[in-house]
Amino acid sequence: MEPLNPSAPSPRETDQLLVERAQSGDKRAFELLVVKYQRRIARLLSRLIRDPAEIEDVTQEAFIKAYRALGNFRGESAFYTWLYRIALNTAKNYLAAQGRRPSLIGDVADEDGETLDAAALVPDHHTPETELANRQIVTTVNEAVSALPEELRTAITLREMEGLSYEEIAAMMDCPIGTVRSRIFRAREAIATRLRPLLSVVGRDKRW
Repeated sequence: MEPLNPSAPSPRETDQLLVERAQSGDKRAFELLVVKYQRRIARLLSRLIRDPAEIEDVTQEAFIKAYRALGNFRGESAFYTWLYRIALNTAKNYLAAQGRRPSLIGDVADEDGETLDAAALVPDHHTPETELANRQIVTTVNEAVSALPEELRTAITLREMEGLSYEEIAAMMDCPIGTVRSRIFRAREAIATRLRPLLSVVGRDKRW
């Protein structure tokens, strides 16, 4: 095995080089950034917007906005942090223009902050009762997240979907790390409060 090259640029440094080339007029450099991040941006937006066609449209709009604003990027944060913030704002503005709220679909966090599939919170025995419980839990999680204030919903989405650090989320949301921790804690508490009655019922059923 060949030794690692200690002088090889980090992903952040590679992004910065591509950004600098794009700022100098190299459109191909920005295209490489689009290729690198478009699936991650679409995945992020899929937790806020349900319709695949709308996700594609908002993703494209976010990259267009990023390209137009590229001259303002100074590398003070990672490029993807800057890009994610643009994507989130684009999605928020898109939904607001239609009088809609973002919705989170999929994973939730347990008390230790580990990401769990909502449907995995009950045993997988494929009985009509367990399938109903699975659907009820997923529905309850989605409703709980949809009811969160925007700041809490955004923080929990970034933390549990992308696994971003508190520092990265703070940079995206332009707030102190302590505020991010508080928002994520409050979001988890709100979700847990909604789930607790369902999980207590599941726990009392000895067949599971």
